[in-house]
Amino acid sequence: MIFNSLTYIAFLFVATVLYWMLPRGPRLWMIFLASITFYGFWSFSFVPLLMASVVLDYVAALWIAALPDGRKRNAILTAAIAANLGFLFVSKYLVFVLGQAEGLARWLGIEPGIGFSLPFHVILPLGISFYTFQSMSYTIDVWRRAIAPTRDFILFADYVLYFPQLVAGPILRAGEVIWQLDRRPEFSWSHVSAGLQSVIAGLFLKCVLADNIAPLVDSGFGARDGSDLGAVDVIVISFLFGFQIYFDFAGYSLIAIGSARIMGLRFPNNFDFPYLAANPRDFWRRWHISLSSWIRDYLYLPLCRVRGRSHSEGGLDVAPGADAGRRRRTMALWVTWTLMGFWHGANWTFLLWGLWHAALVSLHRLFAARLPWSVPGPLSWAATLPLVMLGWIPFRATSLDHALELWGRLLVWEGWFHKSAQGGLPIRLALHRDSYYVAAIVMILIVAAWAVHRYVLPRMGDRPRMNLALQGIAMAVAVPLIVLFLRPIHQFIYFQF
Repeated sequence: MIFNSLTYIAFLFVATVLYWMLPRGPRLWMIFLASITFYGFWSFSFVPLLMASVVLDYVAALWIAALPDGRKRNAILTAAIAANLGFLFVSKYLVFVLGQAEGLARWLGIEPGIGFSLPFHVILPLGISFYTFQSMSYTIDVWRRAIAPTRDFILFADYVLYFPQLVAGPILRAGEVIWQLDRRPEFSWSHVSAGLQSVIAGLFLKCVLADNIAPLVDSGFGARDGSDLGAVDVIVISFLFGFQIYFDFAGYSLIAIGSARIMGLRFPNNFDFPYLAANPRDFWRRWHISLSSWIRDYLYLPLCRVRGRSHSEGGLDVAPGADAGRRRRTMALWVTWTLMGFWHGANWTFLLWGLWHAALVSLHRLFAARLPWSVPGPLSWAATLPLVMLGWIPFRATSLDHALELWGRLLVWEGWFHKSAQGGLPIRLALHRDSYYVAAIVMILIVAAWAVHRYVLPRMGDRPRMNLALQGIAMAVAVPLIVLFLRPIHQFIYFQF
């Protein structure tokens, strides 16, 4: 079941009605069964693996909480993390690792034997990267004594399985959600209204914007290994894919946040106008906030030997303080981004994407520390945006060679210009003209939307009638377009992770 379908809309309606009607115990069981049903629409065969992760962390957390600090307590945490990562490795990376080992063996002149083949077929379980991180963070927070474990298994299972965020986040913290699932708020139409607005906004981003930009992206990246494209074309398709993945994933997050809000639950925001970021560090305070803050708290800061936080704040590159030296910070940054790249997929292109962002953050650190003046915001934004967008090239490219070929167009004269019959030097352009128009218009609309959000909406609180009128106009425009473009065949991009 996917969000951009009539099936989900009907499912959400039924789940919401039952949620507000039922008392605590039946309500928690309803969420549990509804979430299993939601996941089972993709494949019930992976429900046991999902439940294994839930049971593992539930038991491990209770065991850890009952022990005093010491080796045994640490060993249980280590075992729980290893088991979680083992599930993830076998499902997502085992085939890739065996394939690379087989290729290395052949390169060394060794004929691979039967050990390089698997006796079974591996299919990536939907959402495993998300629910593994979420379940694992609970055990770590209990070990840190940041939260107390719950003995109510169904309540904990609902925290991990809750269907709006199960497949692609946001990645939630137990301290943010469990108490909300345990204590239902008083019914209010304000919850329903705010949730519906978020769901409609998310569907608009996905169905109307992302899905209609997708053909232009597919056409651009489908060119013959980039050899037909000029440097301007490469920049344009990087912007187009940047817009597509933003609208696609931000749309999913808004639908998830809105679905929960209809039931009175508040999820943290997952995006905050990332393409208006002033620098690479600021970008990761705004993009996929729940993942970047998770990586920071449970990987980056521990590598810096700084105690991680137990709550979600945007940003990956947070200064760890005096306890960590510059070399340790640099090592932690590159290790973190290497793993961040591979988290997105078992492919060298994702590693290249991660290293690209590690380089951007490192350069920002270097210049920010040595420049005797601060760069004006607009100039910093103008320098950051194209670098971030070009980073999407390996994320979308079909192979490592394809990504390097596209980047290579930016480094040679022939990539930018070619001689015409009259002897001039016109810019090389190969894309359909709509691609250039769409890229420019979407960028303008993003800036305009940010300006409205920053300067107009805060003033609407004193003008309720005008605020209501603007909401009505927005809904009158968005809903018909959503109905027109609603197509359940278009999967969300982050489903593959």
